Formats: sequence, structure tokens, C-alpha cells
Amino acid sequence: MAGLLAQATNPIIRWEYFIDEWDQIQRALIEHLELTVYAVILGFVLSVGLSAVALRYRWSAGPINGFTAFLYTIPSVALFAILVPYFGLSRITAVVPLAAYTLLILVTNFVAGFNSVSPEVREAAAGMGMTPARRVLHVELPLAMPYIIAGLRIAVVSTVGLVTVAAIIGQGGLGRLILDGLRRTFWTPMTIGSLLSILLALALDGIILVAGRWATPWAQRQKSVL
Repeated sequence: MAGLLAQATNPIIRWEYFIDEWDQIQRALIEHLELTVYAVILGFVLSVGLSAVALRYRWSAGPINGFTAFLYTIPSVALFAILVPYFGLSRITAVVPLAAYTLLILVTNFVAGFNSVSPEVREAAAGMGMTPARRVLHVELPLAMPYIIAGLRIAVVSTVGLVTVAAIIGQGGLGRLILDGLRRTFWTPMTIGSLLSILLALALDGIILVAGRWATPWAQRQKSVL
């Protein structure tokens, strides 16, 4: 009886909360999206540089992979704590660790994508008189694109989940709703924050998937032939 009474007074979703607090929910969703985009963009830029070094100097691939793997193993709360004394409870404190967690995923996929290009293709491009820069942009990059898209999908989805943890420093987007619900034992904000996080991850993954298919039409034709 007590359980039924508690469920009646504290339901999974209280719709009047959703309506009354829509502005707050919308702001949290936008902030969550912004943090995800900023972190992935920063991680992408850093990964391009690290991947270029790893591909140009093969001996550096191991140390770079080890460094990115080490960053990935550090608990997010610990990284936030390290940066708080320098940047305070700011967006920088949230974005930098989130970007660091994308490096292992992105660098691994970038390097694997370019390594998947066969030596015969590179030799053919060189035989056609292509400069190294043109060969990378017009031959190797398109062939590596499926790996890059796959890495982006994994990085974006995982970042959407990790952004919720940034609520502990006041930068968590939808994580603030989840944390607020936990503190008050109020299921509605927890449910809304969790569901919107899942929907956001699915939406971004779908967008990248469609963009990847548009950018690599030859890969889709090859699959249809097989």
C-alpha cells in the first residue's frame, strides 16, 4: 500500500512538471548539445594532428595510442577535479576532458582508415603524377572515410553520455536534471533527462550515419553489389 501511494505521489513522469519547466528543460538540452559538439570538434582537430604524426612517423603510433588509451582510463570526475583549480567551474573544465575521451576512438579509426588503403592504390595515384597532398585528399581520404564516419559515430554517442557527468561541476546539460532528481528523489527530472539524452544520442548518430552515406556513395554501391 505504501509503495502504491509513493508511486502515485512521485510518478515516473509528472506531465505538469514537463510543461511548467519546459524552458529549463530546453536550456538543458541545448547546453547538452553544445557541450557535445564543442568536445567532439576539439577532439576531432586534435585527432587529425595526432593521426597525421602517427601516419608520417610510424614509430610514434605506439606512444600516441598508449597516451590516448591512458587518457581514456582516467575517471571523468578526476579529470574535472584536476582542471577546476585552473579554470573553475567553467565550460572549459567540462569540454577538455570530454574531448580527451574522444582521442582514442578517433585516432584509432583515422589511422586504421588510412592504413586500409592498399599500396597499389597509392602507387597508381603517384604514377598519375599526383602530389602527396592531392593523393591524400582525393584518393586516401575518400577511401578512409567509412572508418572516419564510424569513429565519429562512436565518439559522439559516447560523449553524449559522458556530458551528463559534467553536472557535478554545473555544466552537465541534461545531467543537471538527472542530478536534481537524484538529490530530491524526484523521478520526473531523472526520467526526462535520461530519455532526452538517449534521444539526442540516437538523433546525432542518425545524422552522422546519413551524412556518411551521402559522403561515401561508392561504399553503398559496393555493398549492394555484394
